[in-house]
Amino acid sequence: MPDVRLQKILAQAGLGSRRACEGYILAGRVSVNGQPARIGMKVDPVSDQVAFDGEPIKAREESVYILLNKPPGVLSSLRSQGGLPTIRDLVPVDARIYPVGRLDKNSEGLILLTNDGVLANRLTHPRFEHEKEYRLLLNRKPSAEELERWKQGLTLPDGFHTGPARVWIASAEGRGVWVGVILKEGHKRQLRESARVLGLRVQRLQRIRMGPLELADLKPGAWRHLLPGEIKDLKSAAHTRSS
Repeated sequence: MPDVRLQKILAQAGLGSRRACEGYILAGRVSVNGQPARIGMKVDPVSDQVAFDGEPIKAREESVYILLNKPPGVLSSLRSQGGLPTIRDLVPVDARIYPVGRLDKNSEGLILLTNDGVLANRLTHPRFEHEKEYRLLLNRKPSAEELERWKQGLTLPDGFHTGPARVWIASAEGRGVWVGVILKEGHKRQLRESARVLGLRVQRLQRIRMGPLELADLKPGAWRHLLPGEIKDLKSAAHTRSS
């Protein structure tokens, strides 16, 4: 982990603003590895021992929010299985981040990676009912009756009954057709199993939106940090649904 300015470590630990923390350093109240600290010095948050008035402190980890376009063939997990690549292989950052809303190995699209556990829970727990939007390439065009059954809810092979969904024909591609689906739940393999119940086969599955967060033109395998406005919108949506 790269070295971080001492004032930042102190501020993240909740000791006050960086200016106030500089005052603590000048007053001799801060030590690093048992030695008096100096203004401007950098420390390793993992290996260096920082103390305030003789008491060890631990910096709070900064919140990290990353948008990834997961390609097919990559696992939505932090540990590999059978040597397969994982989303963690695609995002080489030092922070301890975790996926929000997993996709199966063959699915692709939007995954949020964060260390904000509160936000992650509110975005994934069924009781908060956040929308997730998908595009599915099916082997054939569903009939009007099949679309209506999908919209109303289906009983899957494992006995789970899906809730109402928005389903529509998006566009055609060769012999197949792209269908748009918006859900407020996330049962395991729900979309693939719903299609199978109707006698359809999913050839590609992409998630393009989670709540207010959109995949847009991010290329497969690429990732980026969320913009401040996107983080604000996500937190606002999570708070609205939870209240």
